[in-house]
Amino acid sequence: MRPHASGRVSRTGVGAVSLDENLASSNPGNARGRIVTLPSPSPALRLFWCRLEPTPSDVAALGATLSPSEWTRAGRFGKAALRERYIIGRGLLRTIVGGALGVEPGRVEIVRGRRGRPQLPPPHPLDFNISHTLAVALVGLVEGARIGVDVEHAERSINASGIAHKFMTANERRALEPMSADAARRRVLELWTCKEAMSKATGDALAAPFGEIDIDVQADRTPCSGPAPYEPAQWTLYKAAVPHDYLATVAVWRGDAAPR
Repeated sequence: MRPHASGRVSRTGVGAVSLDENLASSNPGNARGRIVTLPSPSPALRLFWCRLEPTPSDVAALGATLSPSEWTRAGRFGKAALRERYIIGRGLLRTIVGGALGVEPGRVEIVRGRRGRPQLPPPHPLDFNISHTLAVALVGLVEGARIGVDVEHAERSINASGIAHKFMTANERRALEPMSADAARRRVLELWTCKEAMSKATGDALAAPFGEIDIDVQADRTPCSGPAPYEPAQWTLYKAAVPHDYLATVAVWRGDAAPR
């Protein structure tokens, strides 16, 4: 059930504290202490690190900014912890985007684009994307392009060989061969964040041709080849400056074919 809280979340909290100060804080409550501005790898980008640990007051305050459709989606989570993290994450996303637009979080209009990708109503020049893992989230903003972000915990246990076989190119798989098992696992996670971020920018998600998108992560996450709309000339990938126990990639798509 949607709480009938009347409070608004002020956009003045965006980027109010440093990453180190935020991580050192023992109190994750309130939007101000949850959002940290990250160093941007490009003047066109704005990146934010968010803490999603739920508290009853923040679930109520941030939940008051959500739309009816967002509350419907929140209700589909079977576990309370997952539902509350979604509410916190969505409220913080609205706080960040609202701050960029100069409007209250609850007045941000978010629509569904290609394959349900969240975005502002076209043809708005501002684009955003969010990625969650565990109790943290990465949010990216860009103007005049499309953005995708992906974050993973660096120690996540995965079937590296299975993922590589299904989702990596021949070049990427060859580069894994001389590596130790742990180094290969980490490389696969890095590659995954690159391809997932690209697929989130286009809206293709897991329908994207991951196995045909070739990335050189040793050369600053350089796209090497890919079918339309993943041709390297249309893309720039960045390593996000997230805490050391996470891996994250930001993908910016500037192709003429980028639909709004």
